[in-house]
Amino acid sequence: MAQDLNGIQKAAILLITLGTEHSARVVQHLSDPEIEQLTLEMANIRKIAPESRNQVIEEFHQMCIANDYIAQGGIEYARDVLERALGEQKAFEIITRLSSSLKMRPFDMVRRTDPKQLLTFIQGEHPQTISLIMSHLPPDKSAILISSLTPERQADVTKRMALMGRTSPDVLKEIEKVLERKISSLAPQDYSSSGGIQSVVDMLNRADPGTLKNVMDTLEMDDPDLAEQIKRQMFVFEDIVILDDRGVQLVLREVETKDLALALKGSNPEVSQKVQSNMSARAAQMLKEDMEFMGPVRLRDVEDAQQRIVKVIRKLEESGAIVISRGGSDEIIY
Repeated sequence: MAQDLNGIQKAAILLITLGTEHSARVVQHLSDPEIEQLTLEMANIRKIAPESRNQVIEEFHQMCIANDYIAQGGIEYARDVLERALGEQKAFEIITRLSSSLKMRPFDMVRRTDPKQLLTFIQGEHPQTISLIMSHLPPDKSAILISSLTPERQADVTKRMALMGRTSPDVLKEIEKVLERKISSLAPQDYSSSGGIQSVVDMLNRADPGTLKNVMDTLEMDDPDLAEQIKRQMFVFEDIVILDDRGVQLVLREVETKDLALALKGSNPEVSQKVQSNMSARAAQMLKEDMEFMGPVRLRDVEDAQQRIVKVIRKLEESGAIVISRGGSDEIIY
């Protein structure tokens, strides 16, 4: 029965039930030790009883619903709704299971605050404080915030965020109080990992082209090694040249011809050659004609078109349809 299983066993059953495609997307977000534990557990599972599988799925579903309620109105709101729907005892069990993960999430209420409102709170703060707050926000919200800062502060905050390591619970708790007096104390018992290269990449991948250019240009002058580390994990329009031919062809199926012609107006010959070599002769000729017919175009329009194509590429990578080789130890096996 599911109640006799530990967390790793339940997670293994859930991944097996989800199937390889969906499980692979989940595993991408886990640490190496977690992956090792789950792989070992999955390998040891010979047969899953239908009742155990159904109970694990139901428990997972309830936990997802509870998380949604917490995101909407906090833990008390979630407890109230769950008690009405499932009864007091069941609600207590679910909230108790979630308590450990909640303790690992500082700035919980800040995450639910509109970025434009949050900007008024942080504008006067020290860049280190801003970088700490942004490192705990979802990438789309931190992208809005970084774009709203002055050009001088954008690179400074980005650099601090990339170099940030682990932050004391006392510091997190103090900043929470300053930002939002109504936030309940959800600071972790142990040190919380903050920032890092991946947080910066996630943020900059969602920022507007002007902000991205300003941040990277400044970092390249101020700290070339750090800039190179960030660039290795990012994907910009010109990186289409590192995709294999199959990947480029998949991308071309998903983008609009108008966006492609506009994006290539501002690219280098190598990019144009890579794209056109993966099109039929007739399609390539029509693309050239579209670009010539456009005449002069605004740089902003070109950047926007490139950004839309990059979003398509990222979406294809996230789904596993294409693989982007970023160099270093990121080897690709065919």
